[in-house]
Amino acid sequence: MSNIAIKAENLGKLYRVGQFVGYKTLRESIANAFSSPFRRRARRTDHRPSATSHQPSTNFIWALKDVSFEVKHGEVVGIIGRNGMGKTTLLKILSRITEPTEGRAEIHGRVGSLLEVGTGFHPELTGRENVYLSGAILGMKRDEIDRKFDEIVAFAELEKFVDTPVKYYSSGMYVRLAFAVAAHLEPEILLVDEVLAVGDIRFQKKCLEKMGEIGVGGRTVLFVSHSMPSITRLCQRTILLNEGQVIQDGPSQQVVATYLQSDLGTVAKREWRKLNNAPGDDIVRLRAVYVQNEDGKVSEAIDICRPFALVMRYNVLKPDVVLTPVFRLTNQYGMVIFTAIDTDPEWRQQPRPTGCYTTMAWIPANLMAEGTVFVFAGISTISPTVKHVREQDVIAFQIVDNASGNSARGDWGGEMPGVVRPLLQWITKRQELS
Repeated sequence: MSNIAIKAENLGKLYRVGQFVGYKTLRESIANAFSSPFRRRARRTDHRPSATSHQPSTNFIWALKDVSFEVKHGEVVGIIGRNGMGKTTLLKILSRITEPTEGRAEIHGRVGSLLEVGTGFHPELTGRENVYLSGAILGMKRDEIDRKFDEIVAFAELEKFVDTPVKYYSSGMYVRLAFAVAAHLEPEILLVDEVLAVGDIRFQKKCLEKMGEIGVGGRTVLFVSHSMPSITRLCQRTILLNEGQVIQDGPSQQVVATYLQSDLGTVAKREWRKLNNAPGDDIVRLRAVYVQNEDGKVSEAIDICRPFALVMRYNVLKPDVVLTPVFRLTNQYGMVIFTAIDTDPEWRQQPRPTGCYTTMAWIPANLMAEGTVFVFAGISTISPTVKHVREQDVIAFQIVDNASGNSARGDWGGEMPGVVRPLLQWITKRQELS
């Protein structure tokens, strides 16, 4: 028996610009499930515009192009890349939600998928009914679903609402039930998109822990995420997509490093090219905020073992005003990590002439814990207090602890709570037993 769970050969997906790309109805999905074998499916289609097509090529866009890879049973593989690079399209093809335009996708095993909110459940059915329907589509017997049902409901924390039609669920409730079903009905292959971001932070953590258990349990997981710490912790292997093509496929730490060191897109920089549209007032206008590594490159994620800088560029429009730039950093749990106020002695309490300014705040290595960091940028006059610029969550970046053994993590691979993760000096002395 082959050890291959997923095999993609030259997959391509072509969309017409402006075309609505929707999901099939539940009725269509069930009909398709019964019209062809579930366990071993291979899709091969070719709908590219012909060479004689009168439609200009600019009317089409390749969401995926020449994508090939294999995933073995038991592998946990991450898929990364900036928005619009084909990650979700790939999972839709593998989930049999959409057909490829060209190429072939083979799936060997029962598939559970968690993609966009609003898919997978019938809105008129209750949570209970949708659980049993999902299990039936996976080919499970009723007694098998019975054994899992209480565990699913408890994980989703929906005991009071399990007999309510899911059309009345909030997006968070929907995601909780959808993930619980996908994770507990024992699919051999689990496909998960970044939809977990809809849930609350505590439940996201719970889902990531469950995915780790699934991987250790020998099932196959394909995980799309923008969280580099989650990718490096859960996935030994990662595929990097850019403009619908595979840029790199290999060990997660190497692939993540390529992504972080490239210009493949980032939320780590925000820039206002037109002065009139820039945040501020007639005193000062903010022109750019970004995070850069020690090599001077804008980076979406920072190695925990290396220093980095927060940078603010702004125009002072009126002279002789004492201005104080401020950064405030908040983690993904909403906790303030720290607030930093500009204390550069050259400009502290000094009026500033008009001009273009760049203010940098260097943050030392091994200070902040891994995770997503959101940055508030402000510029104020302190005496009297006037807040000229206040930009909440203007940029975001990630601290990545790659578990290389050089950080405070050492050889530990588990959870390390806290907003800071300093590398302390440890001293141990030994004495002979008396």
